[in-house]
Amino acid sequence: MKLKNSTQPPDISARTAWHRGKADLKMSRRGPIHLWKGHFKLPLPRRTLRLRLTLLYSSLFLALGAGLLALTYVLAARRITGTAPVASELLPQSTLLPPSRASNTDSLAQLLHAQAAADLHQFLIQSGIAFSIIAVVTIVLGWVVAGRVLRPLQTMIVTTRQISEENLHERLALPGPPDELKALGDTIDELLARLEAAFEGQRRFVANAAHELRTPLTMMRTSLDVAVGKPGPAPPEITILAGKLREGLNQADRLVESFLALARAQQGTLTDLTSVSLLQLVSATLAACSDAIAGRGLQVRQTLSNAGVIGSKTLLARLVENLIDNAIRYNTPGGFIGVTIADDGAAAHLVVESDGPLLDERKVQELGQPFRRLGADRTAVDGSIGLGLSIVAAIVAVHDGSLGLHARPEGGLRVVITLPHARRRREPGDRT
Repeated sequence: MKLKNSTQPPDISARTAWHRGKADLKMSRRGPIHLWKGHFKLPLPRRTLRLRLTLLYSSLFLALGAGLLALTYVLAARRITGTAPVASELLPQSTLLPPSRASNTDSLAQLLHAQAAADLHQFLIQSGIAFSIIAVVTIVLGWVVAGRVLRPLQTMIVTTRQISEENLHERLALPGPPDELKALGDTIDELLARLEAAFEGQRRFVANAAHELRTPLTMMRTSLDVAVGKPGPAPPEITILAGKLREGLNQADRLVESFLALARAQQGTLTDLTSVSLLQLVSATLAACSDAIAGRGLQVRQTLSNAGVIGSKTLLARLVENLIDNAIRYNTPGGFIGVTIADDGAAAHLVVESDGPLLDERKVQELGQPFRRLGADRTAVDGSIGLGLSIVAAIVAVHDGSLGLHARPEGGLRVVITLPHARRRREPGDRT
């Protein structure tokens, strides 16, 4: 009572020890339960719709079958036990038998009752065996029937998973009678049509906006050149301002060109298909960027083979330029650029590696999206607009290729591009 009514604060060490002891007691009480749940609990199978339908079919059959078996057993028991004679029924009531004969009659009645019970037991065993066999067959048939009923739904799931932004033109086109599943498939097709129209409208807007921006940017650049080119020396502040404005205009031009390239790559169709040599594109790009490479003291490591693909030479050239520019821009001074071209007969592989800081593997996967950058060095200060790898991703997609972005363990980025070989390329306009 003294401690309870005292106005002095309790001892902190004693209070801490009391709470620690209480926590230890709780942990000691919950420990075995935690171990039991963590180490001995068996994972339950995934309850799919097919499994639930099978269990429903089987449960209904088992319930009805068990009820029918019980009713049959009761009726058979009444019939068998009701027809078994007793001692008083074996002889007329006026007949008097000696004790020995009466005893034999009782024995015969007991024998008939035993035979009836044995027949009833045998009937129950045979019925149970037949019921068990039919139950197993019913479960198997229920599984098969459920799979057949859900086959259109599985087709919708597989097809929908394969549809992405690049192939919104694909449709489920679910065949079959006009039932609920057919209505669901048609609804999904209508949704895909609306999505395709929305994406197409967005791409047209980006392309038109980028095209319309060219005219005012050209006028601004011309006005700036005229203002700076007037006779007579210009004040230093005007020269500095003109340089900043020209740098901003250059970045705006690059942004417009990137938007146009991205919109063209996302159209989903190629009209200028030709045989393109990746070796020539890489060699020309490295030669054009030789000054930038030398300016940063970068070392180029090349492992090139003559690999060709069928595609748009303009877009593939832009792809290589963006990869090399990205490797130069985000490299460390004195680092390296690795370029590898390989051909396995089925596809051409282009690998571009660059030195740099350590990157987060999870965030690296987001670099294929527009305006995504990593780290403090990946900013727009050096002219980057965050569309380089997104344009690469769009160009790879329109060529039915694959893009892999990986963070190098030593630091830097590794880009792996796989493009189908010329002999494996599908014709333009084909839709799967």
